[in-house]
Amino acid sequence: MSPLPYFIGCPSWSENAWRDDFYPQDARPPDFLAHYAQVFNAVEGNTTFYARPAPNTVERWAASMPEGFRFTAKFPRDISHGGDLREQLGAAEDFCRLLQPLGPRVTPLWLQLPSSFGPHRLPELVGFLDTLQRPVAVEVRNGAFFARGAEERLLNNLLRERGVERICLDPRALFSCLSQAPAVLHAQAKKPRVPPRPAAFSDAPQVRFIGHPELAANEPFLTPWVEKVALWIEEGRTPYIFLHTADNLRAPALARRFHARLMERLPGLPSLMELPRAPETTQLGLL
Repeated sequence: MSPLPYFIGCPSWSENAWRDDFYPQDARPPDFLAHYAQVFNAVEGNTTFYARPAPNTVERWAASMPEGFRFTAKFPRDISHGGDLREQLGAAEDFCRLLQPLGPRVTPLWLQLPSSFGPHRLPELVGFLDTLQRPVAVEVRNGAFFARGAEERLLNNLLRERGVERICLDPRALFSCLSQAPAVLHAQAKKPRVPPRPAAFSDAPQVRFIGHPELAANEPFLTPWVEKVALWIEEGRTPYIFLHTADNLRAPALARRFHARLMERLPGLPSLMELPRAPETTQLGLL
C-alpha cells in the first residue's frame, strides 16, 4: 500500500468474525494483525485499556506492525480511572517502558478520562502531562467540557498550549439507530452521548467515529468528516480517524467506505489494499 497522508483504522484487529468479509477465511488469530496492517495503517489501542499485554506479546506486535504503522495505545484504566493522575505517573512510565519495543508506532498515547473527571481535576491533568513529557491525546467525557463555557475553554487552552490533542468522539450515528439489537443497546449504554468537538491542537488531530450498524445510514454523519479530514490534510496535518460499529463486525467495511469517500474528495489518494477472501461472502459483507 502506498503511504497515506493520514491514519485510518478500527478499534482492534482481533475479530474472528472478520473472516466472513475481511480476513482470508483460513487466517489464524496470530496472523490477524499482520493481515490488518496490510490494509490499515493504524489501530485504536482499546486492548491496553483493559489489560496490559505481556512483554512477549508486545514483541510479537512489533514484529507484525510495519514501521509507519500507528498504535494509539490507551493508558490502562487503573491509571486513567484510578484516582489523582499525578499519583499514577510511576505506573504510566512503567506502561511506556512496556511498550518500548514498538518505538514511534505508539504515537500518541491515549488518556481516556472518566465522566467523573471534571474541571476541578484539571490541575491533575496538567501535572500528569507536564511530568510525563510524551505525545499524548486526551478524551474527556464530563459534561462541563461540552458546554461551550469557561471550563471547556480552559481545557482547550491548556491542551493547545502543550500541543496535546483533544480526542473527538462522534457517537451521533450510533445514537440515531433505533434498533433493539443487543449489540446496539450495549454500545449505546457504554458510549457517552456527547456532541462532537473537532479539534486540531497539533499536526495530528484525533477522531473516533462510532457508526450505525447499517453502513448506508452513516452517510450524513460521515460527510462532514470527509470534508474535515480532507481540509486537515490540505493544511499539512496528519489526522487519525478510527471507525467503529455497534459490535465492530462491520468496522472494516465502514473504514473502507470512509476512505472511498475521501478518495473522491482528494483525487490521487491511494486506495486501500484488498485481502484475498471468498468472493461471495465479500460482496455480501460490503452491501
